[in-house]
Amino acid sequence: MKNFQEMELPQQVLETLNAMKFSQPTPIQVEAIPPALEGKDILGSAQTGTGKTAAFGIPLIARLLANPQGLALVMTPTRELATQVLSQLRLMLGKSRNIKTALLIGGDSMSKQIRQIRDRPRIIVGTPGRINDHLDRGILKLKQADFLVLDETDRMLDAGFTVQIEK
Repeated sequence: MKNFQEMELPQQVLETLNAMKFSQPTPIQVEAIPPALEGKDILGSAQTGTGKTAAFGIPLIARLLANPQGLALVMTPTRELATQVLSQLRLMLGKSRNIKTALLIGGDSMSKQIRQIRDRPRIIVGTPGRINDHLDRGILKLKQADFLVLDETDRMLDAGFTVQIEK
């Protein structure tokens, strides 16, 4: 595939990608986006700077636009990466501001995060420890989640997050 138009993405997503100056998909995006749009599980690996966040973010947003009740959870190993990923996803949302987001990371105010959760976000990005804190308290419920991304899974496993991820 030479361009994003060939991937059968919603017009709103194509317009946002165009505004972001995304003209051609990278190899990881070519491999990951079509099966992710079909709802298939993806295991992707690529070097830093190759467009991995867009490889899962583009189909994630496309599927959320198609399903008004959909919910996505993106888990990352660090607060910094979670913040960066959410920033990129918000850019990719473009005009789709009706899709609310939440950032659940340690070091941020629990009350602020509880407010975000109660606001019914459809994209939740966070670290395993803080996500589990909210699950254990009964504040966060993921039964409706139909999109799960484990970003930098190898780093999460190396950091000892196996138990939290399995929860």
